Amino acid sequence: MLVHANAVTAYTRRFEATLAYIDANLDGDLSVDALSRVANFSKFHFHRQFAAYVGVPVARYVQLTRLRRAARRLAARESCTVLDTAADAGFDSPEAFSRAFKRSFGVAPSAFRQQPSWQVWSANFVVPYLSRKLNMQVRIVDFADTRVAALEHVGPPGLVNESVRKFIDWRKQSGQSPPASNRTFGIPRSNPDTTSGEDFRFEICGEIDEPVVPNAFGVRELVIPGGRCAVVRHSGSTDHIGETIYPIYRDWLPGSGEELRDQPLFFDYLSVFPETPLDQWQTDIYIPLV
Repeated sequence: MLVHANAVTAYTRRFEATLAYIDANLDGDLSVDALSRVANFSKFHFHRQFAAYVGVPVARYVQLTRLRRAARRLAARESCTVLDTAADAGFDSPEAFSRAFKRSFGVAPSAFRQQPSWQVWSANFVVPYLSRKLNMQVRIVDFADTRVAALEHVGPPGLVNESVRKFIDWRKQSGQSPPASNRTFGIPRSNPDTTSGEDFRFEICGEIDEPVVPNAFGVRELVIPGGRCAVVRHSGSTDHIGETIYPIYRDWLPGSGEELRDQPLFFDYLSVFPETPLDQWQTDIYIPLV
C-alpha cells in the first residue's frame, strides 16, 4: 500500500510540474514532444495520461490556457488590440483567434474587451482538473463576529481604488485600524457582472477593537456576522477574483451538501499593496453557509 501511495504521489507531482511549466511558458514550445519530456513520460503514453488526469487533451488545455491569458490581457490593457492578443495566444490570424475565443467563452474578443464578463468566462472555462483542485482546497471554518470600520463605495467598480485610497487616509489619520495588526476585508453588496455601474456597492473594511470615532471620511462601524463559511484562496490580482468565485458556486456547491446563508460573501485580504505585487496577492474568499 505504501509503494502504491508513493507511486500515485510521484505521478501527481509529475503532472503538477507539467501544468506549472505550461503556465510559465505560454510563449514557448508546448508540443506533446516537449511536454512529455517535462513530465518524464514516453510520448506514446503521455497524451492519454494527460487527458485522463486533466480531463481534456493536451492541445486543448494549452489553447484554453493561452485564451485565458488573452482574456486577462484584453480586460486589463485598453491599448491591446485583438491582432496583438491573437499573436500572443499563438494564433496565425485574428479571425482564427476570434473564432476560438467565442467558441470557448461565448463572446467575441472585442465585446469581451469592451465589457469583460468573468461570469460568462468562468461558466465556459470548464476543465475537470481545475474543478478537482478547487474541491480539494475548499475549507469549512467557523468565522467569529468581527467588528470593522467600513467605508461604502457607490459607483463603477473601476473607481473602487479611489475609495480604497480614502479609506487608507482614514486609517493613517485615525490610527484605529493599523493594517500591520488588523485584518482588511471587502464586502461586495452587489455583483459587478449583473449590476449597473452607478448602482454597484462595495464595503472597504478594517478590523477594529474600539468604536469608530466620528470623522469626515464617512467611515462608520459595522459587524461582519459570524458563522460557518466555505473558504477558498484566490492568488493574484483581485481584478480577476471572479475566476475563483464562480467555480465555487458552479462546481463545488452543488455536490457539497451545503446551503448558502442569506449573507453576502466577503474577502479577507492577506497581502498589502504595494509591498506585495498584485500578481502575488493572496485573498481568502468567504462564502457564508447555513
